[in-house]
Amino acid sequence: MRVVLQRVARAEVRVGGESVGSIGKGYLLLAGFKHGDGEEQLRWMVEKVRGLRLFPDSEGKMNLPIDEVAGELLVVSQFTLYADVRKGRRPSFVGAAEPEEAERLYERFVELLRQGAIPVATGSFGAMMEVDLVNQGPVTLIIERD
Repeated sequence: MRVVLQRVARAEVRVGGESVGSIGKGYLLLAGFKHGDGEEQLRWMVEKVRGLRLFPDSEGKMNLPIDEVAGELLVVSQFTLYADVRKGRRPSFVGAAEPEEAERLYERFVELLRQGAIPVATGSFGAMMEVDLVNQGPVTLIIERD
């Protein structure tokens, strides 16, 4: 499982021009899944996202987790995180989970995130999405769990 986490001041995802999910301050999570991902990777990622201290404290030091700043999450599926571009000019996606499995993993990831106190918005799995965001920082991390 691979997640690109961006700390944002606000973010919104639209499908066909219609907003399907938006947040204020928080994290935009672009989530990709590979063959073999399962409950262990999902639970680890949920705990990692919840626990990261990426928001500034009163001294401006990144020291506060998302729940202490009343932050929100916007989760967007992103199979292209598993693109392999080592050969040729066209990406290969053979490492990405098959769509049915990826959708199951995505839905479970969102379900686990929603078990906490942090509000969670989502994109639409498999849709052509437009994502707008305003970075706060910018702070962008790539988080992976094999």
